[in-house]
Amino acid sequence: MAERADGHRPPPTDTTIDSADWDGRELHREVHRRVLFSGVDMTEATDRGSVFEECVFRDVRFNVSLHEDALFAGCAFVRCSFFDATFRDCKLTGGRFDGCSYGLLKVEGGDWSFAGLPGADLRGSAFQDVRLREADLTGARLEGASLLRCDLSGAWLRGADLTRCDLRGSDLDGLDPLTVELDKAIIDAHQATVVAAALGLDVR
Repeated sequence: MAERADGHRPPPTDTTIDSADWDGRELHREVHRRVLFSGVDMTEATDRGSVFEECVFRDVRFNVSLHEDALFAGCAFVRCSFFDATFRDCKLTGGRFDGCSYGLLKVEGGDWSFAGLPGADLRGSAFQDVRLREADLTGARLEGASLLRCDLSGAWLRGADLTRCDLRGSDLDGLDPLTVELDKAIIDAHQATVVAAALGLDVR
């Protein structure tokens, strides 16, 4: 597989699951290590407590799937579709996303720290109570999305479009308002003070 533009290569894999039909499949605490999932249909699959370590998902359809308490450790997602998928209390720390689509993606709780989502089209997606420490959201499109009560400490947001994005309760201490689009973004009173201070205003 070609090297990503950001310099990260997908992890090497030992086995391949190719073009499998997992539509509606129930996954319960399954363990997959160093597996390439290629062209797999996981539409409406239900995944509870499964572990995927150093796996590569290429052209996988996660549409309308549900994942609860699942672990995706050091995984790469290439040209995958996440339409109306839900990730609840999952851990995707360090996950790399390349050329994926995310319409109506819902993420509730969990840890997506260090996730690589540069340029991701996340319009209309909803993140709630998610740990996004040092996540790469450079140039991400978040118009009309919601990032409610998310930990954005150290997140890379340069060039991100946060137009009409609901940011209430999230950590914006590292946000540079001069490098993002904030038109009609929704923030709370504390965040307004943080943004004003970042602009050099004297808040009293």
